[in-house]
Amino acid sequence: MKAAKRIERERKKKEREDERRNAKTRRSKDGTWAVKNKKAHFGHKLHTGQCVENDMIHNYAVTTASVHDSQIDLSIPGIVNYKDKGYFGVEGRGIDATMDRSLKGYKLPVESIRRNIRITRKRSRGERPYSVIKTIFHGGHVFVTTIPRVRVKCMFMCLGHNLMCMIRMKKKGMIA
Repeated sequence: MKAAKRIERERKKKEREDERRNAKTRRSKDGTWAVKNKKAHFGHKLHTGQCVENDMIHNYAVTTASVHDSQIDLSIPGIVNYKDKGYFGVEGRGIDATMDRSLKGYKLPVESIRRNIRITRKRSRGERPYSVIKTIFHGGHVFVTTIPRVRVKCMFMCLGHNLMCMIRMKKKGMIA
């Protein structure tokens, strides 16, 4: 009697698992989980390479949320690449301008602190495209479920950002 109930429970459990696997859901099939500031996030991540002078996005990549930023190298050989402390120790293709990070138990020398401040001034403009994409194009949440579809959606968001940059440059008289 007990064996029959156990077998029946296992069969129902297997049916529920199969049903979950084959369900048509809005949840992304390619997305992964990542933890940032003790908060879990599910989905995809946009990585961009921008021009320092005019904030235009020249290259982008889309990955799942669990991929660390240092794994994606969008730098161009021969051009200075400004990176934050998360890239410390990672080699890139461009000229390295990664912020210095103090090691455990040691303080950064004054020269390194000043260097980090100079790099931060250059890097701070690199956060603007993410603000524009999130607030104007509502890119914080996409309703597509696979990486290729997210990539296309992000391509149009980057294109929209670049068009906004061109309009701003035209108003300033930087382009004809």
